[in-house]
Amino acid sequence: MLQVTDDTIQQDRYLMFIYTPLCGTCALARTMLDKIESVHKQSIFYEMNASLNPQFMEEHKVESVPCLLIKEDGAIKDKVYAFKSIANIYSFLMTYKPELFVQSTHD
Repeated sequence: MLQVTDDTIQQDRYLMFIYTPLCGTCALARTMLDKIESVHKQSIFYEMNASLNPQFMEEHKVESVPCLLIKEDGAIKDKVYAFKSIANIYSFLMTYKPELFVQSTHD
């Protein structure tokens, strides 16, 4: 996972995992996201420690952690609070990051 920066926050498109360090549910959610990144062999998600970014949390009305905040075309499109399963996260990736599922054709 990539660490969020001020530049990241200004981007028009990202998938941001918001957590707090002592949150057990956040640790489980992180494991799911780490497995997804491992399968795709790339960093897909940014991570943000909610405790260090209270202004962002308030501005974007993040209600709890863990949260997968999805920004597309410069607007917040979704906030996933119930990670449930890797398959559930993939359902969001298919919508918001379809390029992960495009097969490259090598002859």
